[in-house]
Amino acid sequence: MSKVILDQDHASAEQSPDANPSATTRPRPAGATELKRGLSSRHLQMIAIGGSIGTGLFVASGGSIAAAGPGGALVAFAAVGLMVFLLMQSLGEMTAKIPVAGSFQTFATRFVSPSFGFAIGWNYWFNWAITVAAELVAAGIVMDFWLPQVPGWVWAGVFLALLTGLNALSAKAFGEGEFWLAMIKVVTVVVFLVAGTLMIFGIIGGHSDPLGNWRDAKDVFHGGWLSIISVFMIAGFSFQGTELVGVAAGEAKNPRREVPKAIRKVFWRIMIFYIGAIFVIGCLVPLTDPSLLASGETDVASSPFTLVFENAGIAFAAALMNAVILTAILSAGNSGLYASTRMLYSMALDGKAPKVFGKLNGRGVPMTALMATAAVGLFGFLTALVGQGAAYAWLLNVSGLCGFIVWVGIAISHYRFRRGYIAQGGDVRDLPYKASFFPLGPLVAFAMLLIVIAGQNYEAVLAGRGLEVLSAYIGLPVFLALWIGHRLVTKSKMVTLSAMDLSSPADIDEPADSARR
Repeated sequence: MSKVILDQDHASAEQSPDANPSATTRPRPAGATELKRGLSSRHLQMIAIGGSIGTGLFVASGGSIAAAGPGGALVAFAAVGLMVFLLMQSLGEMTAKIPVAGSFQTFATRFVSPSFGFAIGWNYWFNWAITVAAELVAAGIVMDFWLPQVPGWVWAGVFLALLTGLNALSAKAFGEGEFWLAMIKVVTVVVFLVAGTLMIFGIIGGHSDPLGNWRDAKDVFHGGWLSIISVFMIAGFSFQGTELVGVAAGEAKNPRREVPKAIRKVFWRIMIFYIGAIFVIGCLVPLTDPSLLASGETDVASSPFTLVFENAGIAFAAALMNAVILTAILSAGNSGLYASTRMLYSMALDGKAPKVFGKLNGRGVPMTALMATAAVGLFGFLTALVGQGAAYAWLLNVSGLCGFIVWVGIAISHYRFRRGYIAQGGDVRDLPYKASFFPLGPLVAFAMLLIVIAGQNYEAVLAGRGLEVLSAYIGLPVFLALWIGHRLVTKSKMVTLSAMDLSSPADIDEPADSARR
């Protein structure tokens, strides 16, 4: 199936009317205006950084080291970081050329097929809409640290109202809120790296043997290759969110200049944060420390960040990290609400969702799409019925594969975009941003993603635990059902290279070489 998607270029006598869609050429729904390009370079960079730094780093990184050892965790995160680097290059090339709010679904529709774009779009909307609900549940769990007498559903409602209100103001208000929420996380990681480095060299904390945990190969690569593969999956989830810059580009002030800049800087910053943090934890926290097995919001006192800060002499480390984790959760919810709203808006313009979701208010905010997405956040109130931990785990399992499926769509779309661009007479040197490793980049990322998807819960598969297998992989048959169902109903075909719509939004449709100057 993958070879057909990547290489097919046949003409179709039965081409669907939607085979060459464009948000810039479709008639807009009544009452629609234009999205406001109010996001600056600093907003774009923090949106991407903030989307990928969260509880995966602050809490679950300890579990990664416990499972595979410090060396195994470094190998797994470095490998996933390489995959994300290749994907970000692919996304950057398409987004800088065609910066639209629909991003992945628009690219999948234009460069693969309308049905593939339909499935990618609804998959991404579902992924982040459910993530918003899950983050609301997590916020209630975190608030229990300070106010255990207040039910979690109260905090879910308060934070849902806060995030919805912030998104309802304007794209700039969202960007500003996300900038400061992400800044708190970035500052925390930087302080952690500095404090950890000082402890490694014995300047503070009294740590006298910084490389002691790295001497025994059995501990450095604890569990062997199988454990590294299991951490590979955890690392993939931790990096999800970097693609948010592609959605935000639709409202960036100068996307052809700022998107490439954000992509170049963000990747290396994220890699330094993750690789640096894992190295510091591996030096300062023994592999046998039971605290490393902590993996959830309720385990803030056992977070490796908390342990290192406490050893550095910060008495209020647990309360500090609880506050940081709360900002990480709110940041993820804020970004998720924004991304899913813009995706629903874009699908409405392309005829893949009800037209009412394509309407904008005077501030350029798709309010109907925002309210519909926020309504999904009401699932956060499940905490009052089934318990916080159960609701959180259930919501995450439902959307578990969605992010990886979108990344597969990015790799496929970029492969066909570049081939279509050349087939239509385009010169790669004229692109505002060029992916350096094409065609190897998207192909390697595609292959690595297939491994990640297949290995989501291989332990349950090998053990024959059917219910766990279903919860881990259910996103895949749902995606295929959307894709195949849309194709059966609309009779749409794959878009040929010569028929691809490579047009840019009218408000930035200037010569590419002038945009680079």
